[in-house]
Amino acid sequence: MPASLLRRIVLCLAIASPAIAFRLTGFAPNPVIDLFVFGAAVVAASFMLAWAAEAAQKDISGALAIAILALIAVLPEYAVDLYYAFRSGSDVAYEQFAAANMTGSNRLLLGFGWPLVVFVALFVARRTSQARGEQGTSLPRVLTLPGSSRMDIGILAIVAVLAFVIPVMGQIAMWFGFVLIAIFVGYLWKAGRAQGGGAEEEFVGTARHIAEMPTTRRRATVISMFVVSAAIILTSAEPFATALVDSGSSLGIDSYFLVQWLAPLASEAPEFIIAVLFALRGMGAAAIGTLIASKINQWTLLVGSLPIAHFFGGGGTDLALDPRQVEEFVLTASQTVMGVAIIVALRFHRWSAVALVALFAVQFVVTDTTGRYVLSAIHIVIALVVLFLHRCDIMPTLAAPFRAPAPPHPRCDVEREARRSEEQVTKSVQ
Repeated sequence: MPASLLRRIVLCLAIASPAIAFRLTGFAPNPVIDLFVFGAAVVAASFMLAWAAEAAQKDISGALAIAILALIAVLPEYAVDLYYAFRSGSDVAYEQFAAANMTGSNRLLLGFGWPLVVFVALFVARRTSQARGEQGTSLPRVLTLPGSSRMDIGILAIVAVLAFVIPVMGQIAMWFGFVLIAIFVGYLWKAGRAQGGGAEEEFVGTARHIAEMPTTRRRATVISMFVVSAAIILTSAEPFATALVDSGSSLGIDSYFLVQWLAPLASEAPEFIIAVLFALRGMGAAAIGTLIASKINQWTLLVGSLPIAHFFGGGGTDLALDPRQVEEFVLTASQTVMGVAIIVALRFHRWSAVALVALFAVQFVVTDTTGRYVLSAIHIVIALVVLFLHRCDIMPTLAAPFRAPAPPHPRCDVEREARRSEEQVTKSVQ
C-alpha cells in the first residue's frame, strides 16, 4: 500500500477513534462535545467511503459506476435520516426531523454543489485554452453535458414531478415509498444496460493510489475500506443524530435548523470534494453526472425508505408531515424542477449557476411560510420559462429513461446550430 494512502487512512481512523471510544464506553460528556466527536467521525468515514467508491469504478465502468458511486457517497445521510424516521415510530417528537436532513441535503446539492462544479469546470476550461496558446480567452459560458446524461435527467424530471405528491398528501405513504424504490431499482437497471464498455476511468487523489494497486490488493483494500467506514458511520449515526437535537436545545438554536443543514454539511463534504476534483481534471460533465445521480437516489431510495423505517420503529404505514415539512418538500421539489429545466438542453450556463446560488442563499433569509411558497413559485416560473426556451429537448429527455434517445426535432437542430454560430461569432469578437 502506498505510504501516502496509508497516512490518509490512518488519519481518518485517528479522527474517528474518539467516537468509537465514546460509543463503546458509553461516555457522553455533553451534547455539544458529542456533536463534534461523532460528527468528525462521520466526516472521516465519509471520506474513506468516497475514496473506496470512486476507486471501485476501476472494476465497474460506465453509467452504473456513477450511479453506485452516488449511492455510496450519501450513505452517511441515509444513516442519519433513517434513524430519525425509525425513532419517530416510537417518539412523535422526532417526526419533524425525519425528512429534514433529506430536504436540506437535496437543496444544498443543487443550490451549492451544481454551481460550484460548473464554476470550477469553466475556469479549468479557460486555463486549458490559455495553455494551448489561445491568448485573451475569456471565461467559457457553458458547460456541455454528454447525450448519455439524458437518461439521468429524464428520471430526475419524472421524480421531481412525483415529489409534489408528498406535500399534497401531507405524508409519505408506504405504497408511495415502494413506488419510489421501484424507480430507483429501474434506474440502476437502466444504468447497467447503458454502461459503456472498455473506457478507461480517470482517477484523482487518493482514489488514484487505490486504483493503481494490483487487482487483488485493490479489491481487498476497497472492500476493507467499505466495511470499516460503514461500521464507523453506523456506530456514530445514532449519537450524532441525537446530539444534533440536544445541542440545539442546549445552545438555544433551532434543532430543526441544525438537523437540516449541519448534518448535510458533514455527509455531503466528501461528495463535493470528489466532484470538484473531477472538475479540476477537466471532467466537469462527470462531476455533474455524479451529483445528478445523488439527487436521484435521494428522491427515490432515501425518501422511499423513510416510511419503512418509521414502520419498523413502531409507527404506522404512513410517515406524517407537519406543516413545516410540507413547506420544505414543496420548496425542495420546486428547486429540483428548476434544476432539471436548466440542464434539460444538456447545457449548463454560468448565469444559470449564478441564479441557483442566489436563490439558494435567499431561503436563509426567507423563513416564514408565505416566503417559502413565494420562493417555490419563483422556482416554478423560472423553470417554465426555461423549459419553453428548450421545449424541443423536453420529449427526448422524458423518453430517454424508457427507450433509446429519440431523434431531435429538426427545428431543434436549427436552433442549436444558431446558438453555435452565435457563440463562435462572440468568441471571435472577444
